[in-house]
Amino acid sequence: MLIALATCAGIVSIAGASPVAVAQALLQGATGTQYNISNTLVQTIPLLVTALAVIVAFRAEMFNIGVEGQFLLGAVFACWAGQLAVPGPVAVVVTLLASMLGGALWALIPAIMLHLRGVQIVLSSLIMNFIAVQVVAWVVRGPLQEAVREYPQSDPIRAAAELPKVVAGLQLHTGIWIALAMAVFFDMLLRFTVFGQQLKAIGNGLRASKTMGLPVSRILVSTVLISGALGGLAGGIQIAGVTHFLADPYSKGYGYTAIAVALLARLSPVGAIPAALLFGALTSGSSAAQSAGIPVVVLQVIQAVILFSILGARFTRTLLAKSGVKS
Repeated sequence: MLIALATCAGIVSIAGASPVAVAQALLQGATGTQYNISNTLVQTIPLLVTALAVIVAFRAEMFNIGVEGQFLLGAVFACWAGQLAVPGPVAVVVTLLASMLGGALWALIPAIMLHLRGVQIVLSSLIMNFIAVQVVAWVVRGPLQEAVREYPQSDPIRAAAELPKVVAGLQLHTGIWIALAMAVFFDMLLRFTVFGQQLKAIGNGLRASKTMGLPVSRILVSTVLISGALGGLAGGIQIAGVTHFLADPYSKGYGYTAIAVALLARLSPVGAIPAALLFGALTSGSSAAQSAGIPVVVLQVIQAVILFSILGARFTRTLLAKSGVKS
């Protein structure tokens, strides 16, 4: 982290700004006021849930790079379900369940390709992201376009389908409790259940797991579907808690940033909470940092530097362990 901070300070200096001023602006923009803290937590929610989607798949060496597309399809399904005439608090549940269904169905396509044809999921899931972008562009100009048909966006979901706010007047919504509950649940699932140990075994050795008699194909397909459902849930929470409607473009790349969050957390669901909070703070504080004299792309470079520093430390640790040196 010290190396990362020093490198980031150098990058900011090259960009012509003061590292101290930028750091202060980032901190102020992320935590300076109650509104800023609320915004940081709102940015953290989709990053945490999509990171959980990545973690579940990566634990079994299933490199699901398609969480971004699953997020988008979850948002599409949530927008559709949120406009249905469902009574009372059931509307929120139906909206979020629909988003999970959308994400799982979108992940099912790479899962079937893997199971039937052996197509690597890292490739098929990535391609599905680009298709998902076009699906969103189509639905907001077609089946889900607003009634007045003025802009490429949908009508808002019903008020009953919206997630309540935690504090009146602030953006933070009850999706934060869902995200935290999911993190704790999947931490327990991966650590203390047979399914979690099966994922660990498959991740450590696919051939050995087959030799042991594990139903590898069934477990891997189930894992991809769970991962897709989580990615879709993130999209549903974003619709129900923040935007309340679908537009083109929609996502801010949460599914891609989630990979960095998951790796920074070392594939720990609970560890993803502070990792997502860090990236959420960097995103939330970006506007204030720009006022300190650096463009937003420099902040993206800073995120990458932090990630590479952590990965570099892990790589060095692995080399030392293989050479017999204690670290």
